[in-house]
Amino acid sequence: MAFCKQNGLKPLEKRAWLSSPTMHGPELQYMTEAFESNWMSTVGENINEVERQIAEKIGCGYVVALSSGTAALHLAVKLAGVKPGDKVFSSDMTFSATTNPIAYEGGEQVFIDTERDTWNMDPAALERAFELYPAVKVVVIANLYGTPGKMTELCEIAHRHGAVVIEDAAESLGATYEGRQTGTFGDIAAISFNGNKIITGSCGGALLTNSKEAADRVRKWSTQAREDAAWYQHEELGYNYRMSNVVAGVVRGQLPYLEEHMAQKRAIYERYREGLRGLPVTMNPYEADKAEPNFWLSCLLIDEEAMCPQVRGEQEALYRSQSGKSCPTEILETLAQYNAEGRPIWKPMHLQPIYRMNGFVTRYGSGRAQTNAYIAGKTVDVGADIFQRGLCLPSDNKLTPAQQGQIIEIVKACFA
Repeated sequence: MAFCKQNGLKPLEKRAWLSSPTMHGPELQYMTEAFESNWMSTVGENINEVERQIAEKIGCGYVVALSSGTAALHLAVKLAGVKPGDKVFSSDMTFSATTNPIAYEGGEQVFIDTERDTWNMDPAALERAFELYPAVKVVVIANLYGTPGKMTELCEIAHRHGAVVIEDAAESLGATYEGRQTGTFGDIAAISFNGNKIITGSCGGALLTNSKEAADRVRKWSTQAREDAAWYQHEELGYNYRMSNVVAGVVRGQLPYLEEHMAQKRAIYERYREGLRGLPVTMNPYEADKAEPNFWLSCLLIDEEAMCPQVRGEQEALYRSQSGKSCPTEILETLAQYNAEGRPIWKPMHLQPIYRMNGFVTRYGSGRAQTNAYIAGKTVDVGADIFQRGLCLPSDNKLTPAQQGQIIEIVKACFA
């Protein structure tokens, strides 16, 4: 702890988490009701209420509660008709759950680069992608860290080319774009209730659609595709993807607190933005005139000229400290020393070993661009650049201003 003593800073007495569940009480009440009524399986009042409340909150026709956001994305890909060998456009800088379901159905991902305004899919790169791959008929778009992408423009491009849009709103529940809730832009959408999300069930997710036929098909597929017969009759492949009534009890108890959680997350973002003012960093951006993020995670991006040397391998990173400069690895390691949890930005999918041979399209062309590659002085691979210079700060909605003040001082010390 030489660094701590040297700078006169002390570790946080209580751990500052990246984003942990926040329970309120009704969750246990609804779980207990499921227990006492013996509705412990994949049917029950909690599931019915979760589906009803989400449909009402988001403004979609039908909601199917499932075991995870990944399950919802998988069935969305299946609904979209992806077949083995089909190419599918996918957000690049995102968690692997956004894009893995394409492979579940035998599809081949073509990754679309990121744009700087929102850190989401670049509309210009998507337009270029359709020029290169005109046969593509499905696009999967994620809203990163609770910030909506340029959904109106992205959907217009996709629909103009006859493609179905799957909106991965796993991280953006409650966020809006041009006054509309995320999850309503895609032809099909998915949300998540994973343990670290803004509303949690410990696990769980949901598929959103305006089509009754699509919702009915998803309900069937998610319960092993059982036919309407007196015995177990199966005519197509099914899955065990339905949400448990116990998990739904947690989600049901959480939902009334969505706006409260969003307000707490926004306050954290604003305190970071104000507290880090003057440092060579910027916060994760959003279109202030169009978007209202849910501020799930607060992230920062270090200015290029303020980066100390940093090299990342497959599982380890090295850096060299320099006066007045820092890098994500140094900041994250220092936060950990002080009992605070941060994490790197999502590593872009086209840089992942499993997907390195897939297509990758930037607004400047296609290929497999390397980190910090430039054309005419402009960064070709925007997602890789953000991954290299960015990090996620502790964003737990239970962070106190005093704790956050300590974290801000720790980050400042890294640039001293």
